[in-house]
Amino acid sequence: MVSLSFIDIFIIAAFFIIVVFLGFLPKKIKKNEHEDFLLSGRKVGLLVFVLTTVSSWYGGILGVGEFSYKYGLLSWTTQGFPYYVFAFLFALFFSEKVRKASLITVPEKFELVYGRKVSLISTVLVFFLVSPAPYMLMIGYLISVIFNISIIWGLIITGIASSAYLIKGGFKSDLYTNSFQFFVMFGGFILIVLMAYFTFGGMPYLEQHLPSAHLKFSGNMPPLYLIVWFLIALWTFTDPGFHQRTNAAKNGKTAKWGILISILLFALFDFLTTSTGLYARAAMPDLANPVLSFPALAEKILGPGLKGLFYAAMFATILATLNSFVFLSSTTIGYDIIFKLKKIKDKTKIIYYTRIGTVITTIIAIILAYFFNSVIEIWFTVGSICIPGLILLVIGAYYKKFEIPGKWAFCEVLFSTLSALSWFILRSNVASPIFSDIEPMIVGLVVAVILHLIAMYNSRIKTN
Repeated sequence: MVSLSFIDIFIIAAFFIIVVFLGFLPKKIKKNEHEDFLLSGRKVGLLVFVLTTVSSWYGGILGVGEFSYKYGLLSWTTQGFPYYVFAFLFALFFSEKVRKASLITVPEKFELVYGRKVSLISTVLVFFLVSPAPYMLMIGYLISVIFNISIIWGLIITGIASSAYLIKGGFKSDLYTNSFQFFVMFGGFILIVLMAYFTFGGMPYLEQHLPSAHLKFSGNMPPLYLIVWFLIALWTFTDPGFHQRTNAAKNGKTAKWGILISILLFALFDFLTTSTGLYARAAMPDLANPVLSFPALAEKILGPGLKGLFYAAMFATILATLNSFVFLSSTTIGYDIIFKLKKIKDKTKIIYYTRIGTVITTIIAIILAYFFNSVIEIWFTVGSICIPGLILLVIGAYYKKFEIPGKWAFCEVLFSTLSALSWFILRSNVASPIFSDIEPMIVGLVVAVILHLIAMYNSRIKTN
């Protein structure tokens, strides 16, 4: 049960007031300034690029708390390290190429390279990948627990608070709020790790009070399980957030160095969140609901005022990603779906349809969030099904050597996605070691690789 003092409530309320104020701070953008609305005029500098990239990368903080509480350092092995690797590769091999293309979304690039059909399917996959529903669920859940109200009211409050200023200021509102949330989230988690250290002690305490598997990077999990999580991190190459921020950077070098610097800050924040989860498990080994491990640790070791700061940090961590995903999803609906399907030539309508997309996104997210249970399960399932059909096509879109014809790209994105989805359904309904031992993502990637290689081979034969 959450117990907050007046000062804690005041700090949390002040945090939200500042976020809303910053969100509404940008001037209203004119209808003919669609690049300003969608990408802040492609003028984002290094500092803001880093602040917003890092803050919007960590939305599932309650899921991270659940994962680190249950499995310890495995949380870093699956949720941290693989993403550093692929973020590093994206910075080196994609950032400058993406910025040079000066597009808006991933499906837009697919349409130029592979055709309209591939673009439409990829739009659907991207829509699921950037769904803000899980993050809306976490904030709505925290609000309902703190203020003792129904979860549906928590979700409605969250939906309004996270989208209203985006309708006015667009991507600039996202940048302004993300930059502030960066400092709040780091400050709060540095605070709780230091308090846990001074309250309980360092590594000797953790070694004495944690299961041995919690201090192993493998977590005693089978290699295939680790491989699948590593492959899910391939999502970084197709991540619309990475592409959006890269397109918004003032040049390719800003994007490249911004991502490289961000990786160092990713590692620091992962250290803070994983340490918090380890201390929570060590101090409270029989916690009924591991999803609430971070709030439970705060209740145990933080006093009035400090507890409010930490809750503000949790809200900041989730809200930064929620804002970004709401806007990404709005762009997907407004630009990639409505604007493109209606074949509108007047680009002054882009802002209008993106704002409509924000309203639609918020309503859909509230409805979906009401029926979600496990954030980790959502990440794993959606990533396993949607990523295989996109990853090789993204590489081919920016590297001519790996590009394939549009009809083959259509087959690849369609059949790899359907194969992963079919395998997921079968393993859920058929009791067989074949289905239980092989992950859907492996199946989807195998299909994608086979089709891609055949397409490349055929293209070379025709060329020769």
